Amino acid sequence: MRLFRFLLNNNSGATAVEYGLIIGIISLSMIAGFTTFTDALTNTFKTISNNIDDPVP
Repeated sequence: MRLFRFLLNNNSGATAVEYGLIIGIISLSMIAGFTTFTDALTNTFKTISNNIDDPVP
């Protein structure tokens, strides 16, 4: 019975799980942001490249 009470009052594992969830959410947000940024940067470089290849006379 003492072990059961100890396990009910022990919160150290819950804290580790919460930190893991927070890190996971932040990682997913960063990946989504980097993907959007990469697409925008790629489009910018393509536009610059096209303008260099076909200059206005």
